[in-house]
Amino acid sequence: MAVEMRIALRNYGKVDPNKIEDYLSRGGYEALKKALTMDRAELIDQVKKSKLKGRGGASFNCGQKWSFAYNVDADQKYVICNADEGEPGTYKDRLIMEGDPHTLIEGMAIAAYAVGATEGIVYLRGEYPELVELLRQAVAQAEAKELLGNFKLSVHIGAGAYVCGEETALIESLEGQRGEPRFKPPYPPVSGLWGKPTIVNNVETLAVIPEIILKGADWFSSIGDPEFPGTKVLTLSGDVKNRTFFEVPTDVTLRDVVFELGGGIRSDKKFKAVQVGGTSGAFIPESQLDTTIGHTKMALIGATLGSGAVFVLDDSRDLVDINFQITKFFEHESCGKCTPCREGTMRMRELVEKVNCGQGKAADLDLITKLARVMSTASLCGLGQTATAPVTSTLKHFSTEYAAKLKE
Repeated sequence: MAVEMRIALRNYGKVDPNKIEDYLSRGGYEALKKALTMDRAELIDQVKKSKLKGRGGASFNCGQKWSFAYNVDADQKYVICNADEGEPGTYKDRLIMEGDPHTLIEGMAIAAYAVGATEGIVYLRGEYPELVELLRQAVAQAEAKELLGNFKLSVHIGAGAYVCGEETALIESLEGQRGEPRFKPPYPPVSGLWGKPTIVNNVETLAVIPEIILKGADWFSSIGDPEFPGTKVLTLSGDVKNRTFFEVPTDVTLRDVVFELGGGIRSDKKFKAVQVGGTSGAFIPESQLDTTIGHTKMALIGATLGSGAVFVLDDSRDLVDINFQITKFFEHESCGKCTPCREGTMRMRELVEKVNCGQGKAADLDLITKLARVMSTASLCGLGQTATAPVTSTLKHFSTEYAAKLKE
């Protein structure tokens, strides 16, 4: 597609992921070599100036996060790649790792040099067992060519817990504990794995680092939305003709994503809503489709870019029933550590189920709204804080569907 611009996926389909020679032939590890000649503070400053923000959902400034760890004196520091891709409908990280594992390794090595870390870990979701050997093979190839220096990189397989996508729950899991989020502060760049400064970045975030180092911060910051520059890998699913993936600049609109890149609605039906950012994302009506996908612009309409999953629904879909399925998912995935999420996800599921079965009353809708407000403000981590977004957004934009199912 003409609008597509591949940075994280620049080598996808162009290299054999099993051969490091293919990656080297396309300029692989040249960014790492350049980074090693730079002063660490200068390197971090370049990442800051690029305005690269995390592509895992939190959208925190990458260079700023690195600077926190850089400024802490410690005998050991860590770099962790968060490859625990747990959002249903999201497979962008798998695409990057399957198609070009060395771009992830190079990005991690640059991050490690920048903050002074000597050990790195790829935390891979348990549902991606086929990627373990590919990544380990790629690491061995890079080590054999002495490209990583004293940076030791390993691959850890998670047990499939959705909450381990949250960085502190991920760290707890690595330490052999139950995957539950920690109270913050301190934040991982100050005190993370084993109490040491730890950088946790998403696969897509790390995959674009080599290109930023080679082409410069100004090049990257000039792409897409100035407040959220660069590109974003989107994965399309649902009632859209092209169920596929794209990497596009962040100033592309949702309408372009659904009707141009996605080809429109399947079976010539009408558009109803699109959920962006995974299961915890808000449902967006047609009236807001001209919003660009940058994190800041999405926040203005009460939505999030999140993981980049785009779930399209046609006008035959029952949003109340879909939200019932979503509430069941979050009830199951809540780790149970904090009361607002543990009890809230269960009560939310009960209330939505009650409405969906035709037994609900208007008072139940008010209770859903109040419960969502408590969960979003009092939950310990992002799971409980965002689990209510699908329900509250549909109550706001598609209230008639709930009203039609009320008992009274």
